[in-house]
Amino acid sequence: MVVCDCESFQVPEQTASKLQEAVERLSVSPEQLSILSIEEKLAQLEEEFRRSAEYVLQKNADLYRRLA
Repeated sequence: MVVCDCESFQVPEQTASKLQEAVERLSVSPEQLSILSIEEKLAQLEEEFRRSAEYVLQKNADLYRRLA
């Protein structure tokens, strides 16, 4: 397990306010919400890449067959 020992980071005031509201509404710590948000975004990026790669492979399938 890789651990990033990030003690703090700065965010714009508007983002900090939204974060605080979400933390209070969800009854979680800012750290927990941040980690969950990062994990969700990474999963989303991975899925977008997978879909894009699949699209390119399908779109070029005929070309790949001719080149093989």
